Amino acid sequence: GFGTHGHKDMEIVSYVLDGALAHRDSMGQVATIRPGEVQRMTAGTGVMHSEFNHEAQSTTHFLQIWLLPAARGLTPGYEQKAFDEAERRGRLRLVVAPDGADGAITLNADARLYAGLLDGAETAQVALAPGRLGYVFVARGQLSLNGQLLREGDGAALSDEPLVSLAHGAGAEVLVFDLAG
Repeated sequence: GFGTHGHKDMEIVSYVLDGALAHRDSMGQVATIRPGEVQRMTAGTGVMHSEFNHEAQSTTHFLQIWLLPAARGLTPGYEQKAFDEAERRGRLRLVVAPDGADGAITLNADARLYAGLLDGAETAQVALAPGRLGYVFVARGQLSLNGQLLREGDGAALSDEPLVSLAHGAGAEVLVFDLAG
């Protein structure tokens, strides 16, 4: 894990794939993040925090996404929410958004993050408005993105694409970003 350290003026999103991530911070938050849960920490004017494997007998595998905030000097903040498998199965579930739309975690940045689980004939799509950028990351398994095969660990950046179309999943867990251009 990472001992106590500081961050400033960042939006930090953690997404746990396996195991459990323990979190402590200078805002008084003490939490454990498990698979299916998403955490957002606004570092703003400054936060000290630590994160480490919560269960010594198992491995914790997680993704941490750093985004530039919409403004500098924000008040530090924390939010965590669970999105069960049924909400992500065969679709792209909005999990992080600037306006907290559809029950997503609120983000202080012009970005949306979707999470999905796809197998077999399941398909999912998300439209990208003109001028927006997309980024697709396959956290596990494989799938096709707009007809292109992606495997575990692959990422794909999209520009001038109106649609992110995912199909032919084989044990796929995917994150899709809708980003300012």
